Amino acid sequence: MKLLTSKSLKRRLIAQLLLFQVGILFLFSVAFVAYLLQVGEGIVLSDPAFADAAASAIERKADGHLVLNETEDLAKIRQRSTNFWFVARSEKGEIVQTGNVPPVYAVMAQHLDSITFADIRDTQAPFTYLAVIRRASGPAGDFIVLGKGDMLSMTYAILLLSNLLMVPILVLLVIITVIAIPWIVSRAFSRLSTIAKEAEAIDIDRRGYRLPETGIPNEVVPLVNAINGALQRLDEGHERHQRFILDAAHELRTPVAILQTRVEAIAEGSIRNRLLSDAGRIAALAEQLLDLQRLDVTGDRFTSVDLVDICRNVAADMAPLAIAQGYELSLETTLQQLGIQGDAGALQRVVVNIVQNAIEHGNGKGNITIRISRPAVIEITDEGPGIPVTERERIFEPFHRLKAHEHGAGLGLNLVQEIMRRHGGQVVATDNPQGGACFRLTFPG
Repeated sequence: MKLLTSKSLKRRLIAQLLLFQVGILFLFSVAFVAYLLQVGEGIVLSDPAFADAAASAIERKADGHLVLNETEDLAKIRQRSTNFWFVARSEKGEIVQTGNVPPVYAVMAQHLDSITFADIRDTQAPFTYLAVIRRASGPAGDFIVLGKGDMLSMTYAILLLSNLLMVPILVLLVIITVIAIPWIVSRAFSRLSTIAKEAEAIDIDRRGYRLPETGIPNEVVPLVNAINGALQRLDEGHERHQRFILDAAHELRTPVAILQTRVEAIAEGSIRNRLLSDAGRIAALAEQLLDLQRLDVTGDRFTSVDLVDICRNVAADMAPLAIAQGYELSLETTLQQLGIQGDAGALQRVVVNIVQNAIEHGNGKGNITIRISRPAVIEITDEGPGIPVTERERIFEPFHRLKAHEHGAGLGLNLVQEIMRRHGGQVVATDNPQGGACFRLTFPG
């Protein structure tokens, strides 16, 4: 089986943009260096290092005259450059020279006191007029040196300068690109992250909510529109479903009420009790269908209700049915009143559903007890067979029944759980210490 892994669009964009930027910078640098090389092709320069060697070789004798010594450095320069020459002028106007000095530079040597730095290029071989002017110091003092030493290719100088200038610029651009592109992409995706968080909050309780369509990239607008359209269709389908359930439940209530009235008119007997039980189950199913619609009510409609009064009314209403089925139904509490915020009708249906569940599954004998205690807890126990540990979570699932042949639609306990959730409470199924099942309803204190 092939494992499919999702790819991050954000990472792909960052990687592709970085590669694009680096490629552009590389091509630009190559083109720039090629242009410099083309411009500098055929041009040479004279290495000015000979000026220091010349100044170091000039010595002043005891009589004050200047002489040129053939030092090791001068000898090496002469070996490398056959056209080596220079003219050195001291601060006193004294001239020292060697090699074949071009006539034009011989005249210029008389005025070296006015020039301290120059690079004179010659673009045509044999580069006779190539020369440099530098100031240098030696044992005999300071000199202005005009001459021609080793020749350097312009290409080498251009490459050196381009590396010195371009490499730091390229490194700086790459660093800026690496930092800027992820930041730009992250900003572009920030709105999508906000929309994703808002989408995660959409559930059955937030029907009618739509994802915002402002502030998002144009490329994502069709996707958001499609999601909003799907949400609209789901809301419309849910509303049709709710209307159907509500209409069907209301249609059932009238014939069920008539049926119960007619059964109550039958003489006492086992048949009458069985019919009353069946009619009660039909009535309970109709109420459960209505509860599916009533669950849309939010906490905004909660009021102050009395749990003791609710349980007292349920015990009074359900006692005849429980007794008819062979049970004893009792209310145990030392409290006169226990108030919470909630929906009185919904909470009464919670207690009724659990009592009906006890009547249905208690094997027709024993006690059914409703207990109320602080801070806000209701326990409903029976003395039936109890609930297996493995089923205590599943019984709250819709349409789940312990036994396939049981009566009812399997909605009662699911509705109990949903109503408790709406009230910020919880319901759990445990064992009754006297045997049987215990349903504990815990409300916020």
